[in-house]
Amino acid sequence: MNNMNQMMKQVKKMQEQMMKAQEELGTKVIEGTAGGGVVTCTVNGHKKVQSITIKPEAVDPDDVEMLQDLVLTAINDAMAKAEEMANKDMGKFTGGMNIPGLF
Repeated sequence: MNNMNQMMKQVKKMQEQMMKAQEELGTKVIEGTAGGGVVTCTVNGHKKVQSITIKPEAVDPDDVEMLQDLVLTAINDAMAKAEEMANKDMGKFTGGMNIPGLF
């Protein structure tokens, strides 16, 4: 019975550490770019877009599609980096297992 109590304490401690790490992800900022930095997207560790910056030289009224592509590329770059960071930060708790919905 003592082993079970010890194991439950360890599980509770790990849960608390995971919750803290999840909260900390929200404070981390990741930046994605496109077009050599003319479009920048900033997201937090929870993959929420914080800002998008577009330099004037990226705006060509005759080529709106290019600007749209640059914005999408910057967002996807930032999201991929946020995903990688979350997997790295939270992976220490899951031992590298990918648990859907965990983070």
